[in-house]
Amino acid sequence: MRMGSSWRWQLSRAMRLALRWCRLCHLQRGGRGGGSKPWISGRLLELWSYSKLLLQSLYYNSLTNSDTLLDCAFEPIYWIVDNVTRWFGVVFVCLVTMLTSSVVIIIYLFVLPTILSSYAVHWIVWHLCCGHWLLIMVVFHYYRATTTSPGHPPKDKIHIPSVSICKKCITPKPPRTHHCSICNICVLKMDHHCPWLNNCVGHFNHRYFFSFCLYMTLGCIYCSISSRDLFLEAYNAIESYYQTPPPDYTFRETTAHKSVIFLWVLTSSVAVALGGLTLWHAILISRGETSVERHINRKEARRLKENGKVFRNPYHSGKMNNWKLLFGVEKRSHWFTRVLLPSSHLPSGDGIMWDCTFTRRGPMAI
Repeated sequence: MRMGSSWRWQLSRAMRLALRWCRLCHLQRGGRGGGSKPWISGRLLELWSYSKLLLQSLYYNSLTNSDTLLDCAFEPIYWIVDNVTRWFGVVFVCLVTMLTSSVVIIIYLFVLPTILSSYAVHWIVWHLCCGHWLLIMVVFHYYRATTTSPGHPPKDKIHIPSVSICKKCITPKPPRTHHCSICNICVLKMDHHCPWLNNCVGHFNHRYFFSFCLYMTLGCIYCSISSRDLFLEAYNAIESYYQTPPPDYTFRETTAHKSVIFLWVLTSSVAVALGGLTLWHAILISRGETSVERHINRKEARRLKENGKVFRNPYHSGKMNNWKLLFGVEKRSHWFTRVLLPSSHLPSGDGIMWDCTFTRRGPMAI
């Protein structure tokens, strides 16, 4: 029974039992004025039985258990969190777009003219090539990560390999598939729901998500290092604003100083924060895990360790093979055409069938 479709029936059932309980209380108070004690005790026992039945009806039936009571109690909270997260996803996407655009505008208005006027030719060529390459990679992968569907189990096919049934969608769940409460649908090889993308990270856009994190981190590190000298000059210039008399800076110069400081602080902060996230996902990819599977596998490894067994991830194909599967690298030239250049190729597999690299002789939890 689906929890979302049966809550009205559960509520009406509880109200009927509550009315029955109130009717019994009314009969006990005004029914038989001079009743005997055995009759009163019988009525009290009946009231107690109906009270227990009323309590149990809130969470118990033949298909569920007491966990449904907690789900029902927290359902409004879940609904609020999911809808707020879904709404804030649009805000976060706009925020990423605005901040990235502001960095690009500052570089073109204040940083790039300084590079063209004072740097050597080979450094000018390096900054123009490297900077625009990183910009193209960031924009391409962010756009693809936000607009590409992560992949969902087919609803028109009945005979698909599945490990369980989703209690929300009431459909078979293939391996590595999990339900996203924010998108309200099952996602193939779900990693997590990213509010900065306003989209789930799954089988078909996992590569775009990780590449965006990687190239955005590299781009922020590049901007932070490249603008370090300009940042120090701008910081010293702003410190001199408080001298008496203050320096005679033009409006463009003061705007350039503040913009360069904003650029350096923003890119340095994002490089540290996003760099940690990128490193964490790189570790997960090397292990052949997603963020959801990391928590599941840790619990399963702990359970098997208590029984004297060792857990092995069935989807771990070796560190290098895991990276090849993520990036879709099939031959050596693909490292250049599919990793270092924008590419819209599909990932390996369909997200439903997975090759498990384990032997049946060893203890295994799937």
